[in-house]
Amino acid sequence: MSKILIRGAKVLGGESQDVLIDGSEIAAVGGGLPAEGAEVVEADGKVLLPGLVDLHTHLREPGREDSETVLTGTRAAASGGYTAVFAMANTFPVADTAGVVEQVYRLGREHGYCDVQPIGAVTVGLEGKKLAELGAMHESAAGVTVFSDDGKCVDDAVIMRRALEYVKAFGGVVAQHAQEPRLTEGAQMNEGVVSAELGLGGWPAVAEESIIARDVLLAEHVGSRVHICHLSTAGSVEIVRWAKSRGIDVTAEVTPHHLLLTDELVRTYNPVYKVNPPLRTERDVLALREALADGTIDIVATDHAPHPHEDKDCEWAAAAMGMVGLETALSVVQQTMVETGLLDWAGVADRMSFQPARIGRAMGHGRPVSAGEPANLTLVDTAYRGAVDPAGFASRSRNTPYEGRELPGRVTHTWLRGKATLVDGKLA
Repeated sequence: MSKILIRGAKVLGGESQDVLIDGSEIAAVGGGLPAEGAEVVEADGKVLLPGLVDLHTHLREPGREDSETVLTGTRAAASGGYTAVFAMANTFPVADTAGVVEQVYRLGREHGYCDVQPIGAVTVGLEGKKLAELGAMHESAAGVTVFSDDGKCVDDAVIMRRALEYVKAFGGVVAQHAQEPRLTEGAQMNEGVVSAELGLGGWPAVAEESIIARDVLLAEHVGSRVHICHLSTAGSVEIVRWAKSRGIDVTAEVTPHHLLLTDELVRTYNPVYKVNPPLRTERDVLALREALADGTIDIVATDHAPHPHEDKDCEWAAAAMGMVGLETALSVVQQTMVETGLLDWAGVADRMSFQPARIGRAMGHGRPVSAGEPANLTLVDTAYRGAVDPAGFASRSRNTPYEGRELPGRVTHTWLRGKATLVDGKLA
């Protein structure tokens, strides 16, 4: 593998420096590095970040290859600046055995656009009745450390307690989709003024908050780790903040769409805005931004949820819930967090690379941009402004809520262990 010199990049948004990649590692970082024998990438003041890590991606394979595959999903990830993604277990068949998680892991290794770490199901078939093969999945070639029934809540407190006890033995974490099922029967959107005016079934904030409160107490009782998926309400923020103040080992994520969009958009009845958990109020959005800034919320995770057009291009009640997000996540974070002054680029690197890699134990990812570290990197043109055109997405699906919306920033290059996966905005 040839040498690559990234010249004049603002590392984590700081002063312009040169970064020399030699093989799979960063060989040197500094000013005026020699270019002899190296391919030169003129960064021209672009921001260089460690490769992004997504702790919450739906790749759909096996079983729903009409929505996404490991190949198309990882190509989308590379386009968005990601070098590692964690693939959720709600596939067909469900990733609740060592065999299925190993299949997903191997597909990721074969395609090579980013590392794929499977997430194992907590319960058999996501049915919430019996623990899945947690130990076998951990001991498999995939080395699963994160377990989730995402798409469904582990609503049985005994099952959740047992899962937390089980994964504690090997330092794993249970990632909870916090949704009390009885409180959300028939729910179509956030419960509030807009749902009342539209006559759509409401999804109350307490349905999320009550599960989070229960689970942080269970984690404290067991002495285990719990991670809260796609936290979406101001009340949830306060519960997590309280739990952390008690020393409970809880982490939480927020999606880009919950940092930007509100339930007012549902007035259009456009199913592209139908998502789980639902878009909340402006008050919630502002609370989520503040919590991400102060560290109460640890990470940004995309909840990339691709669907074929027939599952979204229909009446609201029948439409599937979910949005694609890998290719727009960094732009939304730039708009909502960097341009508002809530985070600098070092903070973005922390919330979108360092911390998700730590929580998921993604080896070789979320590392400093310094000599001797793996060359997992992404280069961002932060001055770019442009309207989102899903026709250019690498994802197989196009269900983005940002079509036609102008967003800042554009990933121009991504490197996975020194190998370019994205060059000048085009997949390598």
